[in-house]
Amino acid sequence: MLLGQLNAAASPLSQEQVQKLQGLVAELNPIQQAWVSGYLAANANTAALGGAVGAAPSAGEAAALTILYGSQTGNSKGVATKLKEQAESRGLAVKLVSMADYKPTALKKEKFLTVVVSTYGEGEPPEDAETLHEFLTTKKAPKLDGVKIAVIGLGDSSYEFFCQTAKDFEERLNKLGAETIYQRADLDVDYDDEAATWITGALDAFEPDLKAQQDTGGQVVSMPFGAPAAAASQYTKQNPFAAELSTVQKITGRDSTKDVRHVEISLEGSDITYTPGDSLGVYFLNDEVLVDEVLELTQIDAASPVKLGDEELTIRDALIEKLELTQSYPGFVEKYAVATGTPELLKLVEDKAAMREYIEPRQIFDVIRQNPAQVEAQTLVDCLRKLQARLYSIASSQAEVEDEVHLTIGLVEFDAFGSEHLGGCSGYLARRAEEGCKVKVFSEHNDNFRLPSNDETPVIMVGPGTGIAPFRAFLQERDSREASGKNWLFFGNPHFTQDFLYQVEIQGYLKSGLLSKVDVAFSRDQAEKVYVQDKLRQNSKDVFAWLEAGAHIYICGDANRMAKDVHNALVDIISENTGKSFEDADQYLKDLRSANRYQKDVY
Repeated sequence: MLLGQLNAAASPLSQEQVQKLQGLVAELNPIQQAWVSGYLAANANTAALGGAVGAAPSAGEAAALTILYGSQTGNSKGVATKLKEQAESRGLAVKLVSMADYKPTALKKEKFLTVVVSTYGEGEPPEDAETLHEFLTTKKAPKLDGVKIAVIGLGDSSYEFFCQTAKDFEERLNKLGAETIYQRADLDVDYDDEAATWITGALDAFEPDLKAQQDTGGQVVSMPFGAPAAAASQYTKQNPFAAELSTVQKITGRDSTKDVRHVEISLEGSDITYTPGDSLGVYFLNDEVLVDEVLELTQIDAASPVKLGDEELTIRDALIEKLELTQSYPGFVEKYAVATGTPELLKLVEDKAAMREYIEPRQIFDVIRQNPAQVEAQTLVDCLRKLQARLYSIASSQAEVEDEVHLTIGLVEFDAFGSEHLGGCSGYLARRAEEGCKVKVFSEHNDNFRLPSNDETPVIMVGPGTGIAPFRAFLQERDSREASGKNWLFFGNPHFTQDFLYQVEIQGYLKSGLLSKVDVAFSRDQAEKVYVQDKLRQNSKDVFAWLEAGAHIYICGDANRMAKDVHNALVDIISENTGKSFEDADQYLKDLRSANRYQKDVY
């Protein structure tokens, strides 16, 4: 029955309860409403059975396996969810918890703990893992003698500090007395098979002690934590939807130093849903011209059959559709060096620093081009890893665009070794894909980058360059909801005339009043460079007043420089307006993050 049809006479609820329920539902999107519906139904069943089924354990119930996950893009959450499902299929009690929702003090109550965590940037933890990661190094961290743990890390071996966060967690937990009962796995981007193997092995290690201590009346405990889960689509990373590429439009000027494209993709015929803050995974095709060059350099017949897992196809099709040929990583150089016996490459295998320096300016195409050698088709395939989808922050709200999804994509392009180089996916979408063709996609939910549920809450958005993407989605969503909360946008790029992305839309929102304030930083339009962090400092008093009034602040864009510069600017603003020390001002921001009022989508 719809809430709008409820009345005190027909409902078992009091009039006050009906009003409260209506108020809650008004704050929820359809996906969240569906989750609440299922949760309440499960609760009702529990009550009908005397409370025995699914009774929620305390955070420290010894017989439960706690699965903590820290996830930047959703991959670790996916592995953690599979671990939970496998544990439950064995009749084990499980608690699945995002590190963002976990109280670090609860560690002292744990007995069985698994950690599933990714690493990004320069060996840094994902946003939702930062607080727990830091807590483990403080004097407040409890002794964990007798606690049994297992850790699995996800990362990308093309980065220097591969799976560093997982290593940190295991080391810090061990120092506190916890015992590793199953070997840590450090998994690369093509992790599915190895993750499944690790899950089986870890559960084999935990199961005897868990079953010996488990006492839940024969029932499996499964306790939901954190934000409601989005309704699952049949289309996933493993089973993407073949969507129509509707529009690819350049939105930077002719003389811009950047090539940024507004991309529209039709989701018609799919059950894919997304929420502002989510990302879209896009699979792409490698450049056929470069693939043919690789085949010539390695003296491989394009029609040679090869196997990829259980799939058999030609080497040319595999190189175009299935294998990574742009992003370099040490594993490829090592395998190719051994396969070809190339002395120069074999030397690199012995020197990690030299290897990093070598791969940094090179794509895999370059490595092969500069070290041509005859190899077998299957040998080349075995040297390469599977092509990974690229994730882009979604630049639209379904409330506005319905069966579409929009992206804001900057073309990666650079000259090296005498030729033009393009990014894998951005090069495909901006240069080679034709409007009307099919592109394989899936949505990746990000519960760590969400608009406030209360539409009256003010919002500050800092998104230079293509970091504007999720904030276009935020503004469309708040406009459709007729949200009364104030919105303040900080945007930056090199030049006003060439690089003001979505200028007409932003000016329209400013005119309508949806945007309360807009501050722009066009860094190259004056002698002294001006960036978004400078604009924040110039508005120090107002920014702090908004924060004190309950504003949520969001940052999207470059992680290595911009996000850190903006963070430091916010620390300065807080210190300037409160007299707090740097440490106390930084703690103010950490408190905002813990309250989900300071969120980042950085890359």
